[in-house]
Parts: sequence; C-alpha cells; structure tokens
Amino acid sequence: MNRLRELDFLRGIAILLVLFRHQLLFQWTKTMGWIGVDLFFVLSGFLVSGLLFKEYQNYSKIDGKRFLIRRGFKIYPIFYLFYLLYLIPFFVNDETIDFRKVLTDLLFVQNYATGWGYGYEASWSLAVEEHFYFGLVFAFYLILKSTKLRDNFFSTTNFFTERVLLLVLLIVLLLRIFSNVYFEGQFIRNFTMTHLRIDALLFGVLISYMYYFKQEFLREKFNNLKYYLLFLALLFLSFTPFIKPLNSFFVKTIGFTLVYLAFGILLCFILLISNINKILDSFFSKFVVDIVAKIGFCSYSIYVIHTFVIFVVKQLKFENHYISFALVVFFSCFLGYFMTHYIEKYFLKVREHYFPSKKISK
Repeated sequence: MNRLRELDFLRGIAILLVLFRHQLLFQWTKTMGWIGVDLFFVLSGFLVSGLLFKEYQNYSKIDGKRFLIRRGFKIYPIFYLFYLLYLIPFFVNDETIDFRKVLTDLLFVQNYATGWGYGYEASWSLAVEEHFYFGLVFAFYLILKSTKLRDNFFSTTNFFTERVLLLVLLIVLLLRIFSNVYFEGQFIRNFTMTHLRIDALLFGVLISYMYYFKQEFLREKFNNLKYYLLFLALLFLSFTPFIKPLNSFFVKTIGFTLVYLAFGILLCFILLISNINKILDSFFSKFVVDIVAKIGFCSYSIYVIHTFVIFVVKQLKFENHYISFALVVFFSCFLGYFMTHYIEKYFLKVREHYFPSKKISK
C-alpha cells in the first residue's frame, strides 16, 4: 500500500505534540500537547474506515474478522512486547504491582477501569481506538445485514449517513456535558472514556465517507469555503496553549469538539489540495517536512516507547529541562525507528503471509 507523505507529516505533528505534552519544553507546549491524541483520532477514523469503505466499493461486502486480525498484527505485538518495560518503574520505586490493573491495560479497558493506563499511562488512547475498531466492524455488520440500511448508508446521492454521523457527534457532546456536570469528580475518566472521546474518530469517518462516496461534492464545497475553513481551524485551536485541559469543563466538553473540527479541516486541506506537498515544502522546507513525515511513519512505536524513555531520562536528573527534552525526543524517535523497521515490520510480514491484503482499486 502506497503511503502518502503528507499524511505521515500529520502523524509526525501528532506524535511531536504528544512528546510536548509529556516532556516539558515550554509551558505552553505542554499545555497544548494533549491535542496530538485528537489529531491521531481524526486520522485513524479517516484511514481505518477508509480501508473498509474501499473494500466495500470493490467487493460489495466487508470481511470484518479479517480486518480485525490485520489490525491486531499492527497493534498488539509492539504493545505487548514492550509493555514489560512499564513494569520496571514499579521495581525501581519499590512499589507493589497490582496485576488486576495490569490486566485492564492488556485487555484495553484501562480508560474505564483506571482512567489513565496503569503501567503505561498513555495507553488509554489505544483503548479508545481498539473500541472504535470493534464498534466500526459491528456497525458495518448490522448495516450490511439489511438491504435497506446498506443502500442508504452507501448511497452516493442521499445524505442519510451524514445525518446519522452528525447526530451521533451531537449525542457524544451531550454525554460529555452530562458526565462533566453530574460526575465532575471523575475528572480523569471524563477525559479518557471511549463514549466521551469517540466523536473525534467518528468525524474522521465522516470525512472518509464523503471522500470515498461524494468526493466531487466535498471538493466543490471545500474549494468554495477553504479560506473561511482555514480561519475557523486556527480559531478553534487558538485556546489550546492557554487552558490546561484536565480540570477544564470547557475543554472536556466543547473544547474536544472544536479541536477535532479543526483537525478535520486540516485533514481536508491535506487530501483535497493537489499541490499540498509543494505548499508544505515552501512553508516548512522540504528537509523539515521529510523529517517530520519519517517520524510520523514511526509514530505508533514512538507512542508506545516514549513514556519509558521519559522515565529513564528522569533518572539521570538533568537540571536543564531543555537537555531532558532533547534526549527524550531523540531516543524516542531513534527507538521508535528501530521498533518500526525491525519489529513491527517483521509482524506485518507475517500478517501479509497469512492474511494478505486484498487488491483494492483506487
């Protein structure tokens, strides 16, 4: 499958934002770094649903079991192999390991059981994505069982799917408001629970559906409004360097919505502007875009390993936090590169041997 440099660039931006969040560079970068996960969510929603949309377009059916197995080969080996590293801090700090909580991490239910991940705190977002994969396959299963639903959902003329997705986005927003009002003490779970965060992924699904089934309509509307949309995207992100998210009612309700809308708009720019690579190169320089895109290619492995790197660097006790930041970024990216090209790649080869990808026309 051909990779798009511009989408890897967005992935690179996302993982760099996550590093900003978890390792101090400046206070404002730490404050806004949480949005990197939301960018990952929008991208995942677009890319993962796109695989299923393309499969349906080519075969008029979807093999959900095969899809989940192939996702498993991508996600599970790296996560489970390196999870053991996250138990090391317990031994270093002479803390007792709660294996029941470890199990919640391994079963990807930590965002409900413990809020953050237990051994690997950042794994809560992986749980959200796992729930999304299974939920998406189940939704497609139900849709394809009914001829009427199938014809409505995969229509190139009506707007049934868009209305359904927009309704679900609204419901999730209302659930966030309700949860933050009536369960305000659950401030971590209000940040991490799947039913309160899945709308970012579903907005990616909405963009994906429009891209694959109504691309001409999407291009026309986008081209007519692109400068207004760019202004809105920047406006929607403008609060993120200034408001700490965890205890903010605004961030954990409307703020999440504004952020995924902004990233959805930026994704449309990446997808629909034909010379986007030249624009990126002229704005950031080809060298910078290439580096960030390569980091984006390794983003999953970097995400898995980076908090362990942070733990190791903390043990060195540098007084200068700029040195700590540089070491965290360098070694996270270096180890992520190794993990991607030598470990993840091995399991993907095994996947292709036993569960090869289907031929999908463009």
